[in-house]
Amino acid sequence: MENLFEVQAELRTDAGKGASRRLRHSGRVPAIMYGNDETPVSLTLDHNKFIRHLQEEAFYAHILTIAVDGKKHQVVLKDLQRHPASDLRIMHADFLRIDANHAMTMTVQLHFLGDDVAPGVKDGGKVNHLMSDVEISCLPKDLPEYIEVDTSALALDAAIHLSELVLPEGVTLTALAHSQDEDLEEGSRSTYDQAVVSIHTPRVAVEVEEDEAVEDATEEEATED
Repeated sequence: MENLFEVQAELRTDAGKGASRRLRHSGRVPAIMYGNDETPVSLTLDHNKFIRHLQEEAFYAHILTIAVDGKKHQVVLKDLQRHPASDLRIMHADFLRIDANHAMTMTVQLHFLGDDVAPGVKDGGKVNHLMSDVEISCLPKDLPEYIEVDTSALALDAAIHLSELVLPEGVTLTALAHSQDEDLEEGSRSTYDQAVVSIHTPRVAVEVEEDEAVEDATEEEATED
């Protein structure tokens, strides 16, 4: 069975845009591996096999193994360039070597739970997912595949902010690190502490009510005339 977290790669010997186009036409993906104060290494990947890796959400926030030239390297997928006309065509991939003793910065997905049972939804509100992912900092061993956001107790006209997320041990949000430099008044919220999800009455319903109120007022005026 294929290990979805081990990527087979080959060393790339040519460079330039023309060489990259030829690689892509031959079913290969140009890539680079860098970090840990080591020399960056240019690689190529099999496009079809790499696409299968990318179909797994955990692949984007997981410690990966790059197997190349008889050696294996521990990395994370740091950046991915897709073709502007098709998400199924990969143009380039960046892999960052990891150091078990140094914190790393990664983007991980948010998983929302309890939307269907939230009190705000039962009161006629609509759930608005304002973020789909967040940037975190942690040691490689603490890297989560995703972060859960529980909305099951969220009321109408309420929101869950970054500071209210339940984070795994050893994980911090990079956005909130900036708030430490702000001079905040007691009880105020940092500009970096953005809302992740909220529940509000749908605007369409409000507009309908306003339209009905205007129509009623018009009818009353016509009757008086």
